[in-house]
Amino acid sequence: MTIANDTIYDIENRHTSGAYSKRPLAIVRGAGSTVWDADGNPYLDCTSGQGVALLGHAHPAVVQAISAQAATLITCAEAFYNDRRAELYGILQGLLSPLTPNPSPTGGEGLNVEPIPPLPIEGLGGEVWRFFLCNSGAEANEAALKVARLLTHRTRIVAAMRGFHGRTLGALGATFNKDYRGPFEGWMPPVTHIAYNDLAAAEAALTEDVAAFMIEAAQGEGGVHLIDPDYLRGVRELCTARGVLLICDEIQAGLGRCGRWFAFEHSGMVPDIVTLGKGIAGGVPMGAAAWRAELGTIPAATHGSTFGGNPLSCAAAIASLTALREMDAPARAERLGAWFMGELRALNLPAVREVRGQGLMVGLELRGRVTPVLQALQARGILALPAGKTVLRFLPPLIITEGELRRVVEAVRDVLNT
Repeated sequence: MTIANDTIYDIENRHTSGAYSKRPLAIVRGAGSTVWDADGNPYLDCTSGQGVALLGHAHPAVVQAISAQAATLITCAEAFYNDRRAELYGILQGLLSPLTPNPSPTGGEGLNVEPIPPLPIEGLGGEVWRFFLCNSGAEANEAALKVARLLTHRTRIVAAMRGFHGRTLGALGATFNKDYRGPFEGWMPPVTHIAYNDLAAAEAALTEDVAAFMIEAAQGEGGVHLIDPDYLRGVRELCTARGVLLICDEIQAGLGRCGRWFAFEHSGMVPDIVTLGKGIAGGVPMGAAAWRAELGTIPAATHGSTFGGNPLSCAAAIASLTALREMDAPARAERLGAWFMGELRALNLPAVREVRGQGLMVGLELRGRVTPVLQALQARGILALPAGKTVLRFLPPLIITEGELRRVVEAVRDVLNT
């Protein structure tokens, strides 16, 4: 049954929670980098569904994996072992294990600082990682915060200004935007927010009663701001010296989008905890918190998720991560992103203060409000995102072509020259 755009609007407006500001567009189908509305109009999707569709929409490998797993076993809680979950652990370990390990944190009261030998996993080298699987990026950050507190026996958290880590209560505490946090003050964990890329501020804040420092190596929602590699290396040293666990939120920036598997790799260091979400399962809801195995396990029943690590999501994640690896997604994002930003800068538009980004996370700092620009682009068949009130953000699928990106450049030129 086909439902017209206006009918979809009417039904959703009657029943929606009010939590979302909706654009006048009802998307009903997607393939590759394109989505279609209920009236059959195509749009080039440079939102990737908020950064989710790394492989575009309806990628054949993901579709096949979901279909096959749905006919085999959909759900299996972590009270039992499961083949798909075990396979996914191996793939995630394979992405993280080649990274250069850091010295174990020292000086933390209650933190087991004695390193243990890496567990032997056939075919995999490097450090071993443990994983908690869940249903979203926000849940991954909730898990990371709980893991940090459980492993350190400390309660304080430090996070960065402009950072965005989700809207559930723990993750919301680490999120900087006061418009998000304001109505829920008093329910969230104690969090100190410090300036991004300010090592002196980090040195003052990362005292020996802090459990974790949560930070993004590339801030997407916060305005497309990149971390200074020297700063992140300095933070790594501070955390190690003071027994603070370093959490890198790679939910939007990770899995190839920023030209490396993880955005923190640009700084040549490794965090203690990594959080993943968005595109990890090709559009199926999934999140993951990973931490270095030498830090230990958390006590039984201190955290859990009914649907976390279910076979359907795991099968989708296996297919998605395998496809990203086969296409060398980080290299593709780095190459296309450099070309895209170069073309945007070459427009030399007076309406643009700055073009910045990394890989295929690209932001244009405008001299005016971004909403009219988003509306004008949508009218030309291009979907993009805001990142604050004045930043135009592009998060296209990593399968996007140079020709499709050229369409975006031409549309930006036309819109911002009017």
